[in-house]
Amino acid sequence: MKLIKTLLMAACLTPGMQAAAQSPATAYKSIGNGNPISPCVFCADPTAVECDGRLYVYGTNDHQQFIANGKKGDNNYGSIKSLVVFSTDDMVNWTFHGTIDVGKICGSWCVASWAPSIACRVLEDGTKQFFLYFANSGGSVGVVTANSPTGPFKSPLNRAMITGSSPGVSPCSWVFDPGVVIDENGTGWLAFGGGDPNSKGSKLQPGNARIAKLTNTMLAIDGSAKAIPAPYHFEASELNIMEGKFVYTYCTSWSDRDDWSKYGSSLNAPGTCSMCYMVSDDPLNPSSWEYKGQYLANPGTFGYSYSNNHTHLQKFAGNYYLFYHTTSLEQNMKTGASGFRSIGVNKAVVSESKQKVNTVIANNTGASACAYLNPFQLQQAETMSTAGGISYEDFTNIKKVPSYNSLGNDASSNLQVKMKAGAWTMVRNVNFGDTEVDSFMMRAKGSGTVEVRLGTLSAAAAAKLTFSSTDFEDHKVELDPSLFKGVRYVFLVFTDATNVQFDSWQFIQKESDGINTMPYQQESRRQYFDMLGRQLPAGEHHGIVVERHINADGTVTSRKRMK
Repeated sequence: MKLIKTLLMAACLTPGMQAAAQSPATAYKSIGNGNPISPCVFCADPTAVECDGRLYVYGTNDHQQFIANGKKGDNNYGSIKSLVVFSTDDMVNWTFHGTIDVGKICGSWCVASWAPSIACRVLEDGTKQFFLYFANSGGSVGVVTANSPTGPFKSPLNRAMITGSSPGVSPCSWVFDPGVVIDENGTGWLAFGGGDPNSKGSKLQPGNARIAKLTNTMLAIDGSAKAIPAPYHFEASELNIMEGKFVYTYCTSWSDRDDWSKYGSSLNAPGTCSMCYMVSDDPLNPSSWEYKGQYLANPGTFGYSYSNNHTHLQKFAGNYYLFYHTTSLEQNMKTGASGFRSIGVNKAVVSESKQKVNTVIANNTGASACAYLNPFQLQQAETMSTAGGISYEDFTNIKKVPSYNSLGNDASSNLQVKMKAGAWTMVRNVNFGDTEVDSFMMRAKGSGTVEVRLGTLSAAAAAKLTFSSTDFEDHKVELDPSLFKGVRYVFLVFTDATNVQFDSWQFIQKESDGINTMPYQQESRRQYFDMLGRQLPAGEHHGIVVERHINADGTVTSRKRMK
């Protein structure tokens, strides 16, 4: 069987063939909007870390509870033992990397995994260490570590890291919701805590917010945790450092504010379940913390359902962004489920010198693109701005454990996108420039037809590819280069699909030396590329790579594999 298939242009297809196509599936995230970041995965409590020019975002895997509930009922969080991972380099197209199975990694001591916070430390030899802290339900804080933002993660302690008996923690109603930061000296700091007023607290000062210096290992408290006197504190700790000062963010309680005058601040009382912040240059000194006000109102204020919130303030590509969650996806799906959240992001205006966070207005529009998507690099099928009718599968488990093929089970970063007839994906701000485009390459298995549409979902096909293979193969269609110019929205619409798993795609330049048009060379029959399509040097490779093999007849096969 020839493994690269070149098909006819869309212009050559008969009207009757087009009429038989399946209509596009419904999207629960609007095509022109940036929020939520995922069109189909419920997730919440965001945190983020930058690595090698990409921003990796992690969150509570509400979708695991959604699956456990049979896609109905209330979110009670009890079945959530995994975290989701997304990444971007442009703030509008997001790659879903699957889930981190915290329950499996940590074993019997793990009750739940909520509200992650992550930090990266670079050692003298250049090795990166990632420390991902999480709420082990409301009773303790756990940590998993890795040398890559997508893992594999491990449990370095095989137990919870912080409990109610840790120095300086008691009394604390809920030992959860960690927020980590590393200062300019390389020292780690962790804030945590929450819940209703403790035995010594009040409505105005619940007394549960804590901050602790970490040891050099980042795996234990150095000394004793200290209190942060955060008014109406309830949950959602996160930390930033701006010009040597600590910025602590948190979510306020649902209680009334009739005792605000006792606090003595000239600022207005924060709204119920809103996001506020405090600043200190001496974080272990409770009296050093200064309340700076509210920067994000409850999502219910903006037309979403009222729910809790959790934010992360992140600087990326020269701008600050605020990640938060709403119930927008749940509201759009109208499944009858309740309490399932979705991560959103908007640009934030921040003065680092004054440690001032201006008010952010949550909306569906979201952040603007900070870069273009390069169509001539290998793009994963899991990269999208929005989509309709899709689901995810872990290719390492598809044959072995079919029940694991739905998100919320034992997923990993080894994903394909399962496409049915009418399913589609879309990426924004795709920059073809003035490049002469030769062809479109798609790696998939199964049988079907995919249309490449430009600009709108209802546009006529700029190219059409019919394919059939029992294994993952590279399928190719030649293009009319005059259609692929400038910056466009690109839709990949599967008008027909039977048992289709979609892995990756790439546009090929005329006379390109890219990985999909590399001429056959007898002496170099196997090459390896990273997930962005860049060829890796000869030698040992680690992590997930694209292995490309050129057969004797010049045909090409490729696969993702763990090295």
